[in-house]
Amino acid sequence: MADTTVAQAGVIKTRRPRGFLLDLLVRLVREKPLGAFGGVIFLALLITGVFADFIAIDKVNEIHPIDRFTPPGSEYWLGTDQLGRDIYSRMVYGARLSLIVAFSATTLSIVISVVLGLTTGFFGGRFDMLVQRFVDAWMSFPDLVILIVAVSVLGPGMWQVIFVLGLLLGIAGSRIIRGAVISVRENVYVQATESIGTPAWRVLLKHILPNVMAPIIVLFTTRLAAVILAESGLSFLGLGIPPPAPSWGGMLSIDGRSYMFQAPWLAVIPGIAITVVVYGINIFGDALRDLLDPRMRGGGMSYKGGGVKRRSAK
Repeated sequence: MADTTVAQAGVIKTRRPRGFLLDLLVRLVREKPLGAFGGVIFLALLITGVFADFIAIDKVNEIHPIDRFTPPGSEYWLGTDQLGRDIYSRMVYGARLSLIVAFSATTLSIVISVVLGLTTGFFGGRFDMLVQRFVDAWMSFPDLVILIVAVSVLGPGMWQVIFVLGLLLGIAGSRIIRGAVISVRENVYVQATESIGTPAWRVLLKHILPNVMAPIIVLFTTRLAAVILAESGLSFLGLGIPPPAPSWGGMLSIDGRSYMFQAPWLAVIPGIAITVVVYGINIFGDALRDLLDPRMRGGGMSYKGGGVKRRSAK
């Protein structure tokens, strides 16, 4: 019996803990199956956008006048539009366009949020008060009004949309990062580091930033869905990426709205794509938030390197 116990202890000691990403993936599948499904949708969008040249059947703007308004079938899987362009190929290239806009605008917004959130949350004082009053004034305006005004001044185009969306979401998201920084700043190890004369930039980069990465990751995923939805809305209003670029919102507006009764698939297919992608990314982001935020896991769970362990009640 003693030999068996020693052998089991040896097995336990030699068991290598899972890495953080692998452990997060396992927990996502086990605890948040709906979030894992959203992750699959997000992964499918990534693969479609990256390998659009190989997945698409036809060129994005190749015209086949004789095949105008062909319904979905074996030759054209998702049908054709008023110019005879293959809807399937345009949807595939539209996924690439959505990825470019989403990742670019989201990255810009995260940079703005992190810079504002770190500096205001760490230094505080009058600087924090002035910046937060500016954020309050900025957030008091409806997002759609700011988007329409800014894009109307700058003009429609992909880079204009990226800049406006990144600025809009970045300023608003700084509140979330600031709250996380204020919470981390009160920890004893941060105060001890400051007491020995460590420069502020080193405290921010070495001690505070790594400890607010969880809300940054969650904010990044949720912002992706917001950017895709906002870009589709701007393109629907004619203020986004101009045609003939295969924007899903533009396809829904220019083609789908004009020929909705003659060829309903022109409106239904882009609308379903936008809905599914935004829903998938949102539930994936919610699942990551629940797994990465200790407050969302429940009082009986704690994370220690190799996995999740349940604390015993005392």
